[in-house]
Amino acid sequence: MRALRLLMPGVVLGLVICGFEDQGSGAEQKEGKERSMAVKIQWLGHASFRISGDGEVVYIDPWKLGEAPHDANVVLVSHTHHDHYSAQDIAKVMGAGTKIIGPNDVIAKEGKGQAIKPGDTVKVGGVSIRGVASYNPNKQFHPKKNNWLGFVVEVGSKRIYYAGDTDLIDEMKGLGNIDVALLPVGGTYTMNAEEAAAAVEHIKPKRAIPYHWGDIVGKRSDAERFADSAQCEVKVLKPGESVEL
Repeated sequence: MRALRLLMPGVVLGLVICGFEDQGSGAEQKEGKERSMAVKIQWLGHASFRISGDGEVVYIDPWKLGEAPHDANVVLVSHTHHDHYSAQDIAKVMGAGTKIIGPNDVIAKEGKGQAIKPGDTVKVGGVSIRGVASYNPNKQFHPKKNNWLGFVVEVGSKRIYYAGDTDLIDEMKGLGNIDVALLPVGGTYTMNAEEAAAAVEHIKPKRAIPYHWGDIVGKRSDAERFADSAQCEVKVLKPGESVEL
């Protein structure tokens, strides 16, 4: 009995230590899970983005890619203009099960994928995609009748709006609950910096990232002018840079 009494404190101490170790392990597992759930948005230049998180990889309008990672779960294409629909660049990100989503004319050119129009919603794995109208009301470049697209992409708990090649349009007012708005600012074919800042007032995102500058049309000064005017946090990225949500 005396030996048992001497042994008991050591047993209790061991159980306490194990308990702390288990708590620490659980905390580390939770932290690791939270890290894995984080959503990353990478600007690939011009109007191209890579969105990753929750085990999913989504490319939007891949163009002029330097590498061929073949890692896409989903490829979204907004319209058929060469700087947005590039079969060569889509091939660089395609994997065995990649799903291509875009308007009718994009899917017809690609010969595979799923065509959607503004207002349609599809789900691929853990990604939800809603088509959003994207057009020029008073220019000939992107007619509304084409049913070309912007997208609201939901990955994990984040909602990301990609505007496509568009001007300021009324459809932006009904988006709601957008974590990040990706907006063109280069002008000529799309909104300019001031119009994109007005779009922020419609959309009310938590933050915004400007694109459609630095190639073909638009300069960094356009992106910076947008950042100065927009009533939300704005991150002006360099090609290849990313933000994590």
